[in-house]
Amino acid sequence: MRYDVIVVGAGHAGCEAACAASRMGSKTLLVTMNMQTIGQMSCNPAMGGVAKGQIVREIDALGGFSGIISDQTAIQFRMLNKSKGPAMWSPRVQSDRWRFAETWRLTLEQMENLHFVQSTVDELLVENNGITGVVLQNGTRVQGSSVVLTSGTFLNGVMHIGEKQISGGRSSEGSAKGITGCLESYGFESGRMKTGTPPRLDGRSLDYSKFEEQKGDEKPGKFSYTNTKPLSLQRSCWISHTSEEVHDTLRTAFDRSPLFNGAIQSSGPRYCPSIEDKINRFSDKTSHQMFIEPEGWDTVEVYINGFSTSLPEEIQHAALRKVPGFENARFFRPGYAVEYDYFPPTQLTHTLETKLVERLFFAGQINGTTGYEEAACQGLMAGINAHLKVHRAEGFALDRSEAYIGVLIDDLITKGTEEPYRMFTSRAEFRLTLRQDNADRRLTLKGRELGLIDDTQWTRFESKMTAITEAESWLKAQSVTPDEAEAYLSKQNTAPLKHKGPLDQLVSRPQLGLTGLLTNIAKDVPTHSEEVWEQVEIKYKYAGYIEKEQAQVDKLKRLENLRIPKAFAFDQIIALSMESRQKLEKIQPETLGQASRISGVSPADIQILMVHLGR
Repeated sequence: MRYDVIVVGAGHAGCEAACAASRMGSKTLLVTMNMQTIGQMSCNPAMGGVAKGQIVREIDALGGFSGIISDQTAIQFRMLNKSKGPAMWSPRVQSDRWRFAETWRLTLEQMENLHFVQSTVDELLVENNGITGVVLQNGTRVQGSSVVLTSGTFLNGVMHIGEKQISGGRSSEGSAKGITGCLESYGFESGRMKTGTPPRLDGRSLDYSKFEEQKGDEKPGKFSYTNTKPLSLQRSCWISHTSEEVHDTLRTAFDRSPLFNGAIQSSGPRYCPSIEDKINRFSDKTSHQMFIEPEGWDTVEVYINGFSTSLPEEIQHAALRKVPGFENARFFRPGYAVEYDYFPPTQLTHTLETKLVERLFFAGQINGTTGYEEAACQGLMAGINAHLKVHRAEGFALDRSEAYIGVLIDDLITKGTEEPYRMFTSRAEFRLTLRQDNADRRLTLKGRELGLIDDTQWTRFESKMTAITEAESWLKAQSVTPDEAEAYLSKQNTAPLKHKGPLDQLVSRPQLGLTGLLTNIAKDVPTHSEEVWEQVEIKYKYAGYIEKEQAQVDKLKRLENLRIPKAFAFDQIIALSMESRQKLEKIQPETLGQASRISGVSPADIQILMVHLGR
């Protein structure tokens, strides 16, 4: 059979890619090594977190499913950074690992245009610099107009536990061989990266009286803008700490650690290092934090976040049992590291299509990223663009001012990465605009135009926008006298009013919150949801800052609108520095905005380019 889109790999990137392409109308095939591990949470049983939670909200606003499935299978919800400003608020859930994967599979099985096959892909078929299909492990050729490659950690994957090396990309699973060599034969550059995972333990063997309890939010929220339900019951996580005694035990086997004996030479995640790496890099620290995270509602298995390791199994046992509460710990399986092939993402365009082979798209860890959320958003974008490419429609991309997804993809294709890339709020210049609470306002219309937002979700969105407009208009029309406000303002230690004035001006005062003003001063307050009033408050409280940020956005867009012709001869512009010529020629930026963000390209170089482009 012939398919419009073939998705290779069924991790978080592959699931979103297959979902998007099939829902948009493409006949789609999802190829996975194991039908039982579709949507598997290979590492921690959680979704979201700082900046990652914003990405999940953006996926949901565009019509993806990561937020919906996270809500349906959550066991705890927390909004991180609530003590900081709204640009830093980040939703996070603990997930039921097994139900998460099961729900993803059942969701995909309901997609009318989506077919499945359990196999590995050994070869990509290319003709005239365009993808034409794949060859499965049994030799079957499957024709496809486009291919989305989401190989995760499986390309020539090797797992390390002490001095043992096991071929595979995940515990008890094999590796994918052949694709790397195939791509290299077409001129692609590849590299190696490393990631790791901690031991899984029997939670019944731990003494929780020695841990600090970490409960979910008293009023739990949710990820999705659809009608998923917030949690009514939650499971707690727990916090513990290592000690110098634990570190000394781990140090006894550093000579057998693949990180230090040369067995692993690739780059690991800077912001999620293994416990042995933390001990080595931060030798002045006598303790490191660990989180004991339940893997689901009913299972006794727990995940030890903060204790990722590839040390020998017996050393993992000995060290963990020296942590208070772990004295009698029983292991389900040890931690391990995994090395795998990736392809530097500067070889891609903004649509995640490769520059060397037309209609071939990369998404997820093959691009050098780490994290479910980063993979899922790439999968969504690649699936969308694979469908659009096959149907000869213009590609879909988000810029840095529109979404964290846009920041992530632009960083990857413009700057590349030599270590696993993780999203942080600090990577976004416009993070006050790119908040988790307004992802629907930024992206739902785009999702609707793509055909990924159904009528029910669109109606909910329109109702919310109408309510926000009505609430803003009501607030702007309200006035308050000094006598009406005196008692409350005095109690909040803020200056009294001297004259009658609009109520909305009080919202900008740092000592005051909109909820307090509506409760203690305003009269005949219209009934709207907390979500609506929160949007109104953020608008008024941060109006000046948002206005300044919007001016920066407008400036960026002027450069982004100046497009550079394909195959532009940067190397022929002698006025550019040698470094600029080399990097511009290699990356082939699509716009002046992208060119300006390439490391080593100076503002003077951009001015020279503008002259050569007739600007």
